[in-house]
Amino acid sequence: MTAADSSPSSAWIRRYSPAPDAPVRLVCLPHAGGSAPFYAGLAKELGPGIDTLAVQYPGRMDRRHERLLTRVDDLAAGLVAELAPWSDRGLAVFGHSLGAVLGFEVARRLEAMGRPPVALFVSGRGAPSRHRREFDGRPDDRTLIEQMRRLGGTDPRVFDNEELVQLALPVIRADYEVVESYRYRPGPPLSCPVIALNGEDDPKVPAGDADAWAEHTTGAFETFTMPGGHFYLMDRQTEVTGIIADRLARLTEAERV
Repeated sequence: MTAADSSPSSAWIRRYSPAPDAPVRLVCLPHAGGSAPFYAGLAKELGPGIDTLAVQYPGRMDRRHERLLTRVDDLAAGLVAELAPWSDRGLAVFGHSLGAVLGFEVARRLEAMGRPPVALFVSGRGAPSRHRREFDGRPDDRTLIEQMRRLGGTDPRVFDNEELVQLALPVIRADYEVVESYRYRPGPPLSCPVIALNGEDDPKVPAGDADAWAEHTTGAFETFTMPGGHFYLMDRQTEVTGIIADRLARLTEAERV
């Protein structure tokens, strides 16, 4: 039986390019309204040196019959429990937008359990201590859809199909509730390196908010700004995967020395 054959099974985890012999696993967390396939291309580019675990949140696609979760704490607790069988080697975390907030809370829990992540990569989101509400009150459907249109990241044709829009709205609304209800709780900083990546024209990350991630770790901190908006990484995947691969190669090599 190969290592891939004996890998644990989980409703939360998708492996689009399994790399069972890689020294490190990268847990990838989607944005609001997103799902695991968003990271299929990234997984292919990172293999075979990194085993990419793309996370599928409850309530969408093949998990559509499960209850949608609307609190970061519930998502973080559920995911950390699912990651236990995958922690036979180093775990790094990458999160975009909502996924960055969730990634931070997952990293905190792993650290508290004595299994700090190898690194935390945060994309398209300012530091938790700078968290801001995006809406005044509860946004209606039109407001949510317009927000999605402006930010990009979704095929525009989806918004022209009323059936698809109605299928997507409960997921989008639940995910935005996750973001809107989040409240940062001060606590011990992480010990792992934190690497922040953002688009230079991203309206969600005001000046200084990305740099503030440095306040949340005693480890190394780096920040990278690339051309583009909130979904800059769709056009800059090669640069993003290059940064991830380089940093994780350095960190795993340092652990072996």
